[in-house]
Amino acid sequence: MTIRLVARASTLVLCTALAASVSLPARASSIGSVRPKAETAPLYDDEAGGDANADDPAIWRNSADPGRSLVVATAKQGGLRVYDLDAREVQSVPAPAGPGAGDAAGRFNNVDLVQGLQLSGGRADVAVVSDRGNDRLRIYRIDRDKAGGPLTDITDPAAHPVFSADQAEINDQKTAYGLATWTDRSTGRSYAVVSQRNRTRIALLELIATPNGTVDYRQVRTIDLPSSFRLPNGTSWTPCAEPGELPQVEGMVVDPADGTLYAGQEDVGIWRIDAGLSGTPELIDKVREYGVPGNYDEGTEECAPGADPGYGGKRLTADVEGLTLVTELDGDGYLLASSQGDNTFVAYDRERDDDNEFEGAFRVTAASTTLDGSEVCDGAAALNAPLGSKYPKGLLVVQDGKETPGDGEREATGFKFVDLGRVLDAID
Repeated sequence: MTIRLVARASTLVLCTALAASVSLPARASSIGSVRPKAETAPLYDDEAGGDANADDPAIWRNSADPGRSLVVATAKQGGLRVYDLDAREVQSVPAPAGPGAGDAAGRFNNVDLVQGLQLSGGRADVAVVSDRGNDRLRIYRIDRDKAGGPLTDITDPAAHPVFSADQAEINDQKTAYGLATWTDRSTGRSYAVVSQRNRTRIALLELIATPNGTVDYRQVRTIDLPSSFRLPNGTSWTPCAEPGELPQVEGMVVDPADGTLYAGQEDVGIWRIDAGLSGTPELIDKVREYGVPGNYDEGTEECAPGADPGYGGKRLTADVEGLTLVTELDGDGYLLASSQGDNTFVAYDRERDDDNEFEGAFRVTAASTTLDGSEVCDGAAALNAPLGSKYPKGLLVVQDGKETPGDGEREATGFKFVDLGRVLDAID
């Protein structure tokens, strides 16, 4: 999550500032609502809470017993959390330390899964994580009933930084950030697509099994998205940010059917790109704030927005965050995007032949006085498959960036579990 118009402040402040300062186009006329069925225990981003901050989830389906499936989720400096379908913690995996006392510590940003990755000892499902702190990928084998917890680190010790040339660059933290995985059906090779923090670069990394049972990776190619944009009035626009920062990508997902990458450039919109990072990226939707000028004030560490020229989209409010797919066997389904600035989720048609047209929107709202909804959502993951009696129509897991912790003034985050069937009803 990157906050552009209120740098290093809360996303909630960003949303309030935008609503007060920018004249936005009209929102969708009808926004449905769904209620969560469960939530994880709050995570606290302070020393007492282990610097844990909920960020991004992935859903692993246990094909042998779907009711015993798992959710793997990142907690930034708090590492990884694994939850069962009742949202109870099954395992906590710490992020690794930095190599030296003054070096950046591990910080797990995004997570995605690869099913049936070919390892030296056979195929296995793995979770792939972007370690922003150390600028590396971390790979964990998933064994549901293994003693000590289902995740085992099988990252090759020789794995190199993704974007940085040395430790000094790693400490500068222009490092591995957003992440999505995919397997090329024509070759059987598996990849991670990784974005760079505070930059527009995206890298394609092939996952490589080593003879000793670990997993390494190699860079195949990179692509740079634009950082400035020509507006219809002939002027050039660059999203306002701290000096030296470019409009980054975090939320990403790859459609396994045709190898299409959808990438959310947080202050710009959603791009459609070939997952092999070939061809020309297409901007399929813009945020409402697209084209709005801003001036960064170093004293307040905020961007003061100017007049809205009216070139933005009508459905997404910056930041564009978690992207996930609801897939159907006939190729239909939805691309879901977290519109973080107004606490909604926007649904687009999954099919490229229909140009990913807008289908609907919804919010995750409170189910009770003790089970609240989702605000300023970062990561999201959907799985359209039966998961036992709890989620017979599938599951949507969304990050909640502002939980009600019931613990004084401590800030808390977590994840909400939502019946996917109710989500599809809300979209329709």
